[in-house]
Amino acid sequence: MAITGIGGLFFRARDPAGLRAWYKTHLGINVGGVWNQEAGPTILSPFAQDTSYFPADHAWMLNLRVDQLDPLLEALRAAGIAITTDPAWDTPETGRFARIHDPEGNPIELWEPPADD
Repeated sequence: MAITGIGGLFFRARDPAGLRAWYKTHLGINVGGVWNQEAGPTILSPFAQDTSYFPADHAWMLNLRVDQLDPLLEALRAAGIAITTDPAWDTPETGRFARIHDPEGNPIELWEPPADD
């Protein structure tokens, strides 16, 4: 018996329909429906209770893998979505990162893995 991948991520929302629309509009994800992802790395990792890696008022942070971070960030900025970047997060070994929040304040990390050489 083997686990073959993550089957879903379920979370509470004050406005589920509005949140589904936001994820579809800004990230192209069919939240609430089937999303057939591209194969690639997935990291499932617990953090210390007192981590500062994501907001203390949230027990989780969604990390989304992207293939071209810069065009996505341009589109998000054009839509008025606040973006946080930090050069210290980016390394040739791990790739590039940016952070946003959905309309309900849930943290989302956008991750562009390093290019395959």
